[in-house]
Amino acid sequence: MAYYVILANFTDQGAKGIKDTQKRAEAFKEMAAKSGVTVHSLFWTLGQYDVVTIAEADDDIAATALTFSVAAMGNIKTQTLRAFDAADIAKITAKMA
Repeated sequence: MAYYVILANFTDQGAKGIKDTQKRAEAFKEMAAKSGVTVHSLFWTLGQYDVVTIAEADDDIAATALTFSVAAMGNIKTQTLRAFDAADIAKITAKMA
């Protein structure tokens, strides 16, 4: 399984419907589950990003399909970061020359 940090900002459309943000977050979690992605955490934040999500997926294709599906709805724009846990980093550093 691979980990992802999904950073999101509301679009103008998303900001206009801000009162529905919790409903949209629940719909996102359901959409993720159907795509084979597990949402571990979802936070509304202050600062550069409006929402930060920590998710886990089988591969980049599942994670990307989810973020494309969400983006197509028009309420948020996302930036996705591939994240590595300690076990992954141990494998990576073991392969270093």
